[in-house]
Amino acid sequence: MSRPEGLSAYIAVTAAYWAFMLTDGALRMLVLLHFHTLGFTPLQLAYLFVLYEIAGMVTNLGAGWIAARFGLTSTLYAGLGLQVVALIALAQLDPGWAIGASVAFVMVVQGASGVAKDLAKMSSKSAVKILAPAEQGGLFRWVAILTGSKNAVKGVGFLLGAGLLATIGFVWAVLVMAAVLAAILVAVLIAMPPGLPKGRKGAKFSEVFSKSANVNWLAAARVFLFGARDVWFVVGIPIYFYAVLSDGTTEGNRAAFFMIGTFMALWIILYGAVQASAPKLLRAATTPERDLVGRAHGWAWTLAAIPAALTAAALASDGPQSWLTVTLVAGLLVFGAVFAVNSALHSYLILAFTKAERVTMDVGFYYMANAGGRLLGTVMSGLTYQIGGLPVMLGAATVMVALSAIAAGRLTPPKPEATVA
Repeated sequence: MSRPEGLSAYIAVTAAYWAFMLTDGALRMLVLLHFHTLGFTPLQLAYLFVLYEIAGMVTNLGAGWIAARFGLTSTLYAGLGLQVVALIALAQLDPGWAIGASVAFVMVVQGASGVAKDLAKMSSKSAVKILAPAEQGGLFRWVAILTGSKNAVKGVGFLLGAGLLATIGFVWAVLVMAAVLAAILVAVLIAMPPGLPKGRKGAKFSEVFSKSANVNWLAAARVFLFGARDVWFVVGIPIYFYAVLSDGTTEGNRAAFFMIGTFMALWIILYGAVQASAPKLLRAATTPERDLVGRAHGWAWTLAAIPAALTAAALASDGPQSWLTVTLVAGLLVFGAVFAVNSALHSYLILAFTKAERVTMDVGFYYMANAGGRLLGTVMSGLTYQIGGLPVMLGAATVMVALSAIAAGRLTPPKPEATVA
């Protein structure tokens, strides 16, 4: 494949992934804030996202094989199309339903959205291994740009979701997003250039389970890294901020929506920006791969210190206080920056550890672990906040980052003459 063809295919894949993640971020904020105002408890809110993460785990295993068998574009288009269907279905939610029925319905729709997200994610990340130039840290640079820009776009989606909820309401918000994403899907179908693999008929499902120790340890590190983020990100912190910012009036609720959405958006945008800059921060173009593998361990321990400090601050407070809120905002933004470097290293290493002929299956397995960590964090977010508030929630994040650091410490550099299968 020539460089111009590879670059044009990379741009098309990135644009499609951006469109998807914009709606994904908006939908997350819409569902969280809408159902919180309907009186759902933190644990019930966590349940709304459980099937989303379970579906992601199952999907990543299957999607890796499907892409290897039928081609990367098939899974990318399927992900975009399924998200359109999920958004339209969510608009059918009846406010008159009982809470149990509402929870069950939204869980199923969110499950479909989880399948869609991981079809699109696995396709996009795998494409980078095929398309990126090998010289001067090209693989790290291209995957960091894709992942970092995706997270910045998802951050804008958080703000968009909160803004749409406050202005046009839940139903119209999801319908508008469905229409926009459908238009983008049509455009991508028409404009996608050639260059991505078409699949191989002999691909076996059993191949999705990696025999590489590096891939398996990296997957373990990924589970606890993302569990440590989502344990506070999904339910606990948004609900804490809502309690601090809202005065219970309609106008107060709207103002709280905007402020919470703004913080979550800024966090994701900062995370994405640092992630995209990680190759420069780590001097990937001139740093030996052996050293980059070793840095995954050190950066994880650096990250663990941040929720540990925030846990101590929460324990020192008797409840919501202005100084604690400011400390949380500042501390979580620092967490986001350091977390971004950890995440970027992981995203590079999974592609460095795999071979081109099985990239979709190793990436699928790795993102199954990613979804598993998000599932763990999602359940623990509602549970820990409901049981013990901020201290228990942030303490759980500290433990999970420490476990991620221990797993990262088991990684070994691949042999110079070949990547690890």
